[in-house]
Amino acid sequence: MKPILTPLGILAPLPRLLIEPIVRAALLEDLGRAGDITTDAVIPAAARLRGAIVAREPGVVAGVDAALLAFTLIDPAVAVAVDRPDGSRVERAEAVLHLEGPARSILSAERVALNLLCRMSGIATATAALVEAIRPHGHARIVCTRKTTPGLRSLEKHAVRAGGGANHRFGLDDAVLIKDNHIAIAGGVRPALERARAAVGHLVKIEIEVDTLDQLNEALEIGTDAILLDNMSADTLTEAVRRVNQRAITEASGRITVATAPAIAAAGVDLISTGWITHSAPILDLGLDVT
Repeated sequence: MKPILTPLGILAPLPRLLIEPIVRAALLEDLGRAGDITTDAVIPAAARLRGAIVAREPGVVAGVDAALLAFTLIDPAVAVAVDRPDGSRVERAEAVLHLEGPARSILSAERVALNLLCRMSGIATATAALVEAIRPHGHARIVCTRKTTPGLRSLEKHAVRAGGGANHRFGLDDAVLIKDNHIAIAGGVRPALERARAAVGHLVKIEIEVDTLDQLNEALEIGTDAILLDNMSADTLTEAVRRVNQRAITEASGRITVATAPAIAAAGVDLISTGWITHSAPILDLGLDVT
């Protein structure tokens, strides 16, 4: 299978070691204490099933490896053929996966597989829409945040990459990100930055959030690796980028939608961060059709 090329390059798959605990926990939750009592009662043990997971609407696929694992963890005898790997665009009625094997096993794994596949494909599709919206308007990249579903962060951030976006921090230990509450409690931009600089190692990046151009000026005087320009108008963002003058990475956040993103990108920022692509993206509608 050819590797998928997204706007940020080749999409590398997640290691099975990261995916399997998530899928295993989801299967255990669904199977409960007695397994799939409906399927076991209704479907003969020897019955075979051939089918496909099919798109009900167009979008971008993500979460294929998690769906595949859901079936094969239930029963290694289930054969899965991938038609559309993560990062692929899919049209309505096109197949993402083809399945063949014991009917009981496939039906028991169906819901967990679809839950993960639909969720991650929805995130990839939402990300791709933002990436396409800003493409003609500067060099900015769409990045996600830590506003992810607990326990699913690695899958959801992978889905963002599948949609052509990039990832922000994976956790609190990745980098220093000084937010407005940090600044308020520390007593201002200067003490917050000075304390951060004194506390972390030379390889740790520091970013600070600013709400005004005055805060921006103070941050630039002290020095920082990146500046988060929060909830600024397009005109203010343009002026902020001019003042930074490539002395730090510029990131815009707040009110990011497909409609607002182009003007924000046109202001010249390096990154546009948004939480809704992971916390509020609608699923991509996919279903299992028995053939």
